[in-house]
Amino acid sequence: MTARDRLRELLDAVLDEEHRSLDDMAQGAFSSPYHFARQLSAGAGEPPVAMRRRVMLERAAWQLRRGSSVTDVAFGAGYDSVEGFSRAFAKAYGHPPSQLAEQDAGSHWLPAPNGIHFHPPMSLWVHTGEQTMTQPLDLLVHHDLDDTRDLLVLAKQLSDDAYRRELPGGSRVHSWEGEEASVAAVLTSLVFTKEVWLAAVLGEEFPAARSDDVGSLLDRHDDAAARWLEMVRDIERRRAWDDRIVDALCEPPESFVLGSIVAHVLTYDAHRRLGVRAMLREHGVEVDEGDPINWLRRTETA
Repeated sequence: MTARDRLRELLDAVLDEEHRSLDDMAQGAFSSPYHFARQLSAGAGEPPVAMRRRVMLERAAWQLRRGSSVTDVAFGAGYDSVEGFSRAFAKAYGHPPSQLAEQDAGSHWLPAPNGIHFHPPMSLWVHTGEQTMTQPLDLLVHHDLDDTRDLLVLAKQLSDDAYRRELPGGSRVHSWEGEEASVAAVLTSLVFTKEVWLAAVLGEEFPAARSDDVGSLLDRHDDAAARWLEMVRDIERRRAWDDRIVDALCEPPESFVLGSIVAHVLTYDAHRRLGVRAMLREHGVEVDEGDPINWLRRTETA
């Protein structure tokens, strides 16, 4: 077994739902608590108990934003009382779980020394160095997903009339699509594009029509974002950028290179995100420039 495989075993033991204590983790990894803690700390730069506590708090934050109760989340995270969970959550995030701030909705991750975080919708999913994408691609993909979600959250400030009102200067992104002249149209396209390409690449049925109000789009985005991120990472792991798929959703079916699909989505998503920013400003919503430099600075200091 390689050192990398052994580290993966140790991480699995830390994040196993049944392992609530250091003794449980060590037993799951067939090790003594002393050697388990020493190996994990050396390999991941974080003690096992601290890592588990942090990742479970990240999962708790994600669940709370999805509507779970503080009580359910507290006991699901392994705390003996709601009070104990609330104290730990407030210390980590700067506010109690009952006052989860909208402005924090862009990311549920806490600072980590090793790139190991909770990823929805899976129960626990580990993102370690050997599985990450090359840095420019990783930044582009993450910025696209985070920025889209931030724009969806900002759109909550609009009335439904303003959200759906067509503004002059709307653009037609593709020749085969209609004009996108409202905040609703642009944000829906940002989400729907990934849903369609996921179906094409993974061989699924064409996505069914779904609600396009902001709350529904946020749910749809969170589901698609997690699947999109894992799909792109899988392509990178397999070095499958030049692989081709036959998209049976097209009429007639059409062949696409996987790398060109990702480039296509990132290119037109950037166009749409800048466009919807102008629309939001037109409606009086304060919005930043969408600069990935500033986004990265915020994520590094969050």
